[in-house]
Amino acid sequence: MRDVFGNIFTLTTFGESHGEAVGGVVDGFPAGIDVDTEFIQSELDRRRPGQSKITTDRKEPDRVELLSGVFEGKSTGCPIGFVVRNTNQHSSDYDNMRSLFRPSHADYTYFSKYGVRDHRGGGRSSARITISRCVAGALAKLALRQVGVSVQAYTSQVGDIALYDDYRRYDLSITETNAVRCPDKEKAAEMEKLISTVKAEGDTIGGIITCVVKGCPAGLGEPEFGKLHAALGMAMLSINAVKGFEYGTGFRSAGYRGSEINDIFVSREGKVHTKTNYSGGIQGGISNGEDIYFRVAFKPVATLLKEQATVDTDGSETTLTARGRHDPCVLPRAVPIVEAMAAMTILDYYLISKTVKI
Repeated sequence: MRDVFGNIFTLTTFGESHGEAVGGVVDGFPAGIDVDTEFIQSELDRRRPGQSKITTDRKEPDRVELLSGVFEGKSTGCPIGFVVRNTNQHSSDYDNMRSLFRPSHADYTYFSKYGVRDHRGGGRSSARITISRCVAGALAKLALRQVGVSVQAYTSQVGDIALYDDYRRYDLSITETNAVRCPDKEKAAEMEKLISTVKAEGDTIGGIITCVVKGCPAGLGEPEFGKLHAALGMAMLSINAVKGFEYGTGFRSAGYRGSEINDIFVSREGKVHTKTNYSGGIQGGISNGEDIYFRVAFKPVATLLKEQATVDTDGSETTLTARGRHDPCVLPRAVPIVEAMAAMTILDYYLISKTVKI
């Protein structure tokens, strides 16, 4: 289904960027989980616009309202409905593109598929819709806490400024101490300077987010078409502006020999572990108990504040100079979205593992 994520833990979303609200319904959430509304709001605050000078100037409080499924601070096992009101739309900023297709945006494809499109901020294709994912992801994180699973993402590359691939080199606890959400303070300053320069030029820039899942038990994932890494890949590639996904050694594996990157099994404290973790915590599509880590590539934002050639809905060639408030780089605000989608996927597959009887 087009607007539903998950198998047992599911999220159905609704709304448009310039409509009355965005929201969703979470179903399959376990009963008896402490629902910390302040934590859920804090996750939304990490995604909201206007956080710093390197993000969009749009100001939205993005206050979440839980409508059902929670009683006296605990989940009831019933569907959890929620809504976040849109309060700071500047729809007139998009009047000049009512009949134009923005290059590399979803305008043309939506128009081709449906014969109609909401030109105000992209409507349903807007990244604002990821609000619903952050709410559901926060709920998933709260449930995963109960079983000792944590999810941490960070900005590992902006443009050509990149961190080492090995996440173990960094103190991930300092990720939230800078506007870029990068655990290397010197690199973070370079990234912020680059984003500011790009913004001043009316341009945009892409980058990479790395995510680490710790405490995931062995055995999550289904044979053949329900592989855990495939589910994570689908979740990440469903995020706006994502162009690539790799887990473990990823594409670099092509340059090695098997003798160099096979993960040797060892016994540690009476449990099976791997000496190395080139596999990224997943083997044969099933988690092996080691850290799961992956990287997600984001393209530059498609909306530029400079003139671009395009065509209108009649096919006539013209030019477009976008107006409005847009991110020069999605990476800082996309970190919590990556975490949310990872948490939702891991929780969904954890619940699947509890229902499957061999």
